[in-house]
Amino acid sequence: MKKLTFIILCSLFLLPAYSQKKDSKKQAAKTVTLIDELETLYKLSLLPQYREGIVEQESSYDRTGGNDDGFDGTYSYIRKEGKNLVLADYKGPGVINRIWTPTPTKDTIQFFIDGEKTPRISIPFIDLFSGKVFPFVNSVCGNEIGGYYCYIPIQFAKSCKIVFCGEKIMFHQIQYRPYSPNAKVESFSMNWNEAQIAALEEANKYWNKQVNPLTCLDKSNVITETKEFFIAPGETIPFFTSKEGGRIAGFELDFGSALDGANKDILLKAQWDGETTPAIYSPAADYFGYAYGKPAMQSILLGHYQGINYSYLPMPYQNKAEMSLVYEKRQNTNQSKIEVKAKVYYTKEALDPQTEGKLYTSWRREVNPKEGEPYLLIDVEDKGHYVGITHIAQALQPGMTLFFEGDEVTTVDGKMRGHGTGSEDYYNGGWYALLDRWDRGVSLPIHGSLDYSLPMARTGGYRFFLSDKVVFNKDLHVTIEHGPEGNKFPVDYTSIAFYYGSKPAKSSLLPTEDLRTVYYPTTHIFFPQLMNFSLGEGTKLDFRGNRSVAEVYDESMFRIMLDEIPEGVYKIKLTYFKTPESGAFEVWNRQKPIKELEDVYSPTEVKIENAEIGTFTLTRHTNSISIKVKKTKHGAQFHFDTLTLEKQ
Repeated sequence: MKKLTFIILCSLFLLPAYSQKKDSKKQAAKTVTLIDELETLYKLSLLPQYREGIVEQESSYDRTGGNDDGFDGTYSYIRKEGKNLVLADYKGPGVINRIWTPTPTKDTIQFFIDGEKTPRISIPFIDLFSGKVFPFVNSVCGNEIGGYYCYIPIQFAKSCKIVFCGEKIMFHQIQYRPYSPNAKVESFSMNWNEAQIAALEEANKYWNKQVNPLTCLDKSNVITETKEFFIAPGETIPFFTSKEGGRIAGFELDFGSALDGANKDILLKAQWDGETTPAIYSPAADYFGYAYGKPAMQSILLGHYQGINYSYLPMPYQNKAEMSLVYEKRQNTNQSKIEVKAKVYYTKEALDPQTEGKLYTSWRREVNPKEGEPYLLIDVEDKGHYVGITHIAQALQPGMTLFFEGDEVTTVDGKMRGHGTGSEDYYNGGWYALLDRWDRGVSLPIHGSLDYSLPMARTGGYRFFLSDKVVFNKDLHVTIEHGPEGNKFPVDYTSIAFYYGSKPAKSSLLPTEDLRTVYYPTTHIFFPQLMNFSLGEGTKLDFRGNRSVAEVYDESMFRIMLDEIPEGVYKIKLTYFKTPESGAFEVWNRQKPIKELEDVYSPTEVKIENAEIGTFTLTRHTNSISIKVKKTKHGAQFHFDTLTLEKQ
């Protein structure tokens, strides 16, 4: 009895202290400021840091598994309120950190924050991206390669409802991250103070350095280590080692032109803290964002610029680090020694494993993935966050790049958190195969198109996640479809995913000789909408739906450039039309005739599909076809569709 009394008295004595401790925790709840969020857009030192809040994405994807990801607007809102469309309705404290669309309109978009009846933001939808309305300014907002993107953080303490005041909205993605329930939040306002404006200016200034990315890294507060060496086939040579804790702020490698070409035999290897499995192990060309044997990426984090391959992703380690180059031998091939010039920028600030992760990559390539199953970008069981992806996408059959209709799906801790609306959409782009949209390689600060070629049936994209890095506490699984529906399109996909955590991903593959070899197709189809034309005097050219129409005053010509096609002997096939308005045509390769004059008049339209025109030798000096059109008594037009080259 005395013992029980003593316990009760102690409990009563300790209860106030426990209550005070609990109350002090509430009082010590972190205030999440607008500046905190803006700093994630330009302070790469924050990238390794763990954080709370799993990113969720609201998008217009087709819930039936089909390909109506916004065309009809069926899935582009969660409910109607009167005539308006509610796009998202978030409860609790959080932040919207990315908004994307390829189809902005002048209709008003409104953000109702913390339950208010009057919207904090009410502007034309297009002005989230146009740069005309503060604070939605360039460069953290903008558009290119067919997509419009906004990375201005929109914070809220209690709730946020997004309303579109229009009859129809099409494609969109909205990413949001919840804060902890007791977080104190500076809710969004259109009126910013000087410190907030200065932070936004710093972010825009940093993103603008993408024009010369070698200025992105502050090299004044780091130790610089340089090394020059030759590496021969079969050798592995470290270019940086450390036996104490620290972090690599960035590194630069100059190989000359050794990374160019079809054979990706130089591998980048990194190991942290004595781990037996490499943290990074991939072809160097893929790591630096090369596409199909040539430099392609020039972001603020990774890429190639004026002969220098650079990486500015922070790489912290606790007590040991080694970065090496591996030069793999190739069977039955003569390989030369390669001269390498390396610079590594580092500090002696060791990794804090409680608050930071180490950088890991998951390199993969699948040639003709299994039908019915999506391509795997990354699968990892760990705590960490996903910060980037590069993706090379090559079709195994000629034709339109329909494989890029596929959606990505992000599953975090066993739950789907994001479902995309198309492959180029995942990389902040849109509308492949249209002029001045996703029609070529274009690099932007954190995303871009690595390549686009209809004749080569290939493309590729990249995207880095700064403010919107994808947090996972147990596991991360990201896939992307190949084809509009059902994963039926035969493709050759190569990817490298970047994440911070504590161990390597189980999804990584070894870059065998076959997987290190770039695939080049042998059949090439040129579509009218992206043909590279030059017109002779007296020639007019119109694009009408699925065909081009050339018209001459009397007799003239137009030239089609055959860019990107490998040298060789090719058979030419042409799809054209006989019509009541047509004259005659002949085909030349510069001054060498390939097809003699043919009259293509017909009283009713007739389609001549894949007619064999002739054979010619394509070199870098003869990479064009010229079609001469002659006026006849019936007409002066020539209607044509696709041009196909088949390597002999």
